[in-house]
Amino acid sequence: MKEKFRNIFWFFGIFAIVVMLCTFDMDYQELWHNLRKAGYWLPAVVLLWVFIYFLNTCSWYAIIRDGKHARVPFWKIYKFTVSGFALNYATPVGLMGGEPYRIMELTPYVGASKATSSVILYVMMHIFSHFCFWLFSVVLYIMMEPVNMAMGLLLAVVGVCCLIAIYFFMKGYRKGMAVGTLKLLGHVPFIRKWAQHFVLEKRDVLERVDKQIAELHGQRRSTFYLSLGLEFLARIIGCIEVFFILNILTTDVSFVSCILIMAFTSLFANLFFFSPMQLGAREGGFALATGGLAISSAFGVYTGLITRVRELIWIVIGVLLMKFGNGTEKIKRNGEIDRH
Repeated sequence: MKEKFRNIFWFFGIFAIVVMLCTFDMDYQELWHNLRKAGYWLPAVVLLWVFIYFLNTCSWYAIIRDGKHARVPFWKIYKFTVSGFALNYATPVGLMGGEPYRIMELTPYVGASKATSSVILYVMMHIFSHFCFWLFSVVLYIMMEPVNMAMGLLLAVVGVCCLIAIYFFMKGYRKGMAVGTLKLLGHVPFIRKWAQHFVLEKRDVLERVDKQIAELHGQRRSTFYLSLGLEFLARIIGCIEVFFILNILTTDVSFVSCILIMAFTSLFANLFFFSPMQLGAREGGFALATGGLAISSAFGVYTGLITRVRELIWIVIGVLLMKFGNGTEKIKRNGEIDRH
């Protein structure tokens, strides 16, 4: 990636950090008091995400490798993953900063077509795993908690929506969805002209991307299910964060409850996908989820606060990583790596 483009992403990340520091809904003395209250659980929460990002990286790396020798080091993909998510946290819709950054960083190693298809595939896998996680949580709630009529109706709606989404994702994997997605964006106000022009100009590239997506699902299903399984596992491991935080306040909480809390919170927060950094939505989701499981809503608000601090720490790490380890590595014809 050219340094000027990397600097644009870097300054955007710095802006996001400033916004987050200015939007904490409490004074810094109270914030410091709450962080001290967390004690050793706070570094445990932060370090947990080293492993979660490792799983995310393995999922994307499996797609890039596709059963072959990878032309890009694993640590580079880990760096792109952390920095990409840092940018995603700061943007509305969540996919407007991190994905272009990943494509531009990966292109020198595998080419624009492969970089684009692998990022699209990974994004699809990441979103797909959320729907699988939500559907799993619906079943888990039915098995573990009493269900009244209102809750039963809500669970039915969520379950049906998840099944419909899973159906369309599987259809997209079978046929590819790059061309279809850009055509759909061609009907969206403000970006209509750009999307239509992009399809006309880059149709051959988009069709190659669709072909690679379809081939992964149709011919290399082991890679497909490995990547999906790693992303789903990352969703489950992420629930340990809620378990750690709630244990600061009470020992009367099960890991199953933490899965249900995390599922509802992520679903609620994603309904506000248009909000940068999901400000307020995440905290509200935690408060509603804990209250719904007969746990104090105040505990949910505190959980939201600590997760917001963890996000800020990892955004800082991701933004700093953009400035390190940026030497280009090109593969020579004899298979050796030329570093410069």
